Amino acid sequence: ESVRIDATGDGIALAVKVVPGASRSAVAGVWDDALRTCVAAPSESGKANAAVKKLLASIFNVKRGAVSILSGHSRPLKRIEIGGVTVAEAREAIAAALR
Repeated sequence: ESVRIDATGDGIALAVKVVPGASRSAVAGVWDDALRTCVAAPSESGKANAAVKKLLASIFNVKRGAVSILSGHSRPLKRIEIGGVTVAEAREAIAAALR
C-alpha cells in the first residue's frame, strides 16, 4: 500500500486520515491510499486540524502556512495541500516518517 500523492501548481496534495485524541502526534501508517496520522489534540474547535497541519509541516519540512486543508475540515479524512514540496520529496519524507 502506498499514499496517493498528486502534483499541484506549487506542491502536492494528498489524503490524510486523522485520528484525534491520541497519546502523541505521529504518522501511524497508510490507510487505503491516505496517510494515517494520530494527533494528541481533540477534534473540537479546529484543534485537531491545527495539530495535523503542525505535524505535516514538521514531516515535510515546510512552514505551517504551506499546509492547507482543501476538504474534510470537519471529517477524519481530509484532502491536504503542501506547498513547496515535489512528489519525490513527499515520498521520501513519508518513508522517513514511517521508519
